[in-house]
Amino acid sequence: MPSMSSVCVEIAVRDDPHLVVALGSLVGQTRTPDRVLIAASQDSSVDFLQSAVRAHPSLKIQFARFSGGVVGARAGAQALVLEEITAFLDSDERAPPGWLAQIVGPIERGEADFTGGPTRPSQPARSSVEEYMQLLEGSIYGELVPSRVTYLPLQNTAWRSRVLQDLGFDPRIPFAEDHDLETRAVQAGLRGTFVPGAWVYHDTEPGVTHFQWARKRYRYLVAMTMSLVKNHELGRRLGEHRVPVRHRLRWVEGAMKPVALVHGRVRWSRVRRRPLVVPRPVPEPTA
Repeated sequence: MPSMSSVCVEIAVRDDPHLVVALGSLVGQTRTPDRVLIAASQDSSVDFLQSAVRAHPSLKIQFARFSGGVVGARAGAQALVLEEITAFLDSDERAPPGWLAQIVGPIERGEADFTGGPTRPSQPARSSVEEYMQLLEGSIYGELVPSRVTYLPLQNTAWRSRVLQDLGFDPRIPFAEDHDLETRAVQAGLRGTFVPGAWVYHDTEPGVTHFQWARKRYRYLVAMTMSLVKNHELGRRLGEHRVPVRHRLRWVEGAMKPVALVHGRVRWSRVRRRPLVVPRPVPEPTA
């Protein structure tokens, strides 16, 4: 029987009120995390983070703030992880009681270097944007991830911590840093495994307009292109044949893709020679 490893659950956040709920879902885990690390952007207020910590005294929780947004926080936080396994949960997710045991199991048994599970909507879609995103997530976990683990969204994954520290995050590729990380891991010969039973509930931000969705989605498409170009995967990706999501917003996304492809290639050519700077924790104010 494999020995129990030390586990840190890392939650990256900007002022998201869902954080308290995400932390609460860790209290009832059948496998208790040894520590919870809140990797916060510099925009997160200290009062907000302290109140979230105080709400769950049974958990060992620490937080640190970083410049560079959520991606910078994830990159900088790796230097603070001492545990053998790091599991990622987003602030807008809620984990059922068996989640942590499921997500770290294959790593502890020596079957994988990193794992990932799917998300489920926490409630029925309230708008066409939510309908589309729920259909898209279903397509990703139902069709893409089982055949190619590099499509795993980071927010429900677990990793050998030394793998994360060796590979690191690339802050030059925000919004698709997970694809970049996972692609480099697979190219290095590491093993990734999809764990369908390690699911979490995913809340969506209410009231997102079509314009807000399109802007965010476009940024993701640009970042994904940057990751594909960086890792010499663009040709393979363009050769893939995927069944499109049956929703009218897919036509909007389809129209954005050629523009994002050009934009992403140009942007990567501009940033690729920039040095990788890992943010350090922002000093907290003293009383």
